[in-house]
Amino acid sequence: MATAPPITLQTQVQKRISVSRWLGPMGKRRWSVFKANRRGYYSLVLFVVLYVLSLGAEVIANDKPVVLSHHGDLYFPALVAYPETAFGGEFETEADYRDPYVQQLIEDGGWAIWPIIPFSYDTIDYELGKTAPAAPDSRHLLGTDSQARDVFALTIYGFRLSITFGLVLTLLSSAVGIAAGAIQGYFGGLTDLLFQRGVEILQSLPVLYLLIIMSSLIQPGFFSILGVLLLVSWMTLVPVVRAEFLRARNLEYVRAARALGLGNRTIMFRHILPNAMVATLTFLPFILTTSITLLTALDFLGFGLPRGYPSIGDLLNQGKNNLFAPWLGLSGFAVMAVMLSLLIFIGEAARDAFDPRKSL
Repeated sequence: MATAPPITLQTQVQKRISVSRWLGPMGKRRWSVFKANRRGYYSLVLFVVLYVLSLGAEVIANDKPVVLSHHGDLYFPALVAYPETAFGGEFETEADYRDPYVQQLIEDGGWAIWPIIPFSYDTIDYELGKTAPAAPDSRHLLGTDSQARDVFALTIYGFRLSITFGLVLTLLSSAVGIAAGAIQGYFGGLTDLLFQRGVEILQSLPVLYLLIIMSSLIQPGFFSILGVLLLVSWMTLVPVVRAEFLRARNLEYVRAARALGLGNRTIMFRHILPNAMVATLTFLPFILTTSITLLTALDFLGFGLPRGYPSIGDLLNQGKNNLFAPWLGLSGFAVMAVMLSLLIFIGEAARDAFDPRKSL
């Protein structure tokens, strides 16, 4: 009796990471079309790599050691706050690892591994030795800003903050927009009329001025700014989803579902929505681009996140106020240009992938 070939760990890993294994025939064709757009495919790879690296910004750019050993015990100051007394010091407060006294305590009891960039986004270099903003040198590869903070560290943390904020805003606004468009298109009639007039009124308002007014009335912060931007960003997907539901609500499979006694919510989100998502997914990279641009514009104008956050918009504003320090504006511009260009290329590839003329 023949025995089955042994299943090795390599075989199991290959099965788990295979994209096509989780996609149907249509999904495989769309993925092939997406990969055929080399610019969009490599932009996606580069974007994911850059974002994953930025998620570990604390171990790349920080004024604290990544890991240290003191009398045989391991510590991770980049992730956990330790008091100075843990290393033989005198104070119960968090250790200042840039203090020569603390550094000597660590060296006497073990060793420490420092990040590649020994500055965090809020680290003020008191040993700069020149007037801030300082030009790039071997100590600060992209120079410093007007507060003697390392620009390279600022761009890394600012990139992570911008992408994370944009992703959260995109997901929330997409969820609200899809729900609103689905209700409009499915029920139609007076419901559609009232919703549509409300959307048109909101779209006619000057968005940036409205955001500036609302931002000046509330306490600025990550979630407060997120809520303000959500009020005006959810309308992007409403026309697309509404049109798909208006088209599909009278098709035969929807009528059959009603005849079988299925409820409206089941018909909307289990049967019609998957078809509407084809057109919706192509807009997500562009919505993410708009979300990042809005946050950067508010930060640039001074109505965005407070000073404690690493902000690309604030870096661009410093470049405007310090024209003799071109590295500030150029660094902020380079981060925004790379970030938005990658998202645009990804969006173009996604649009091709979901184009029915190219997926056949």
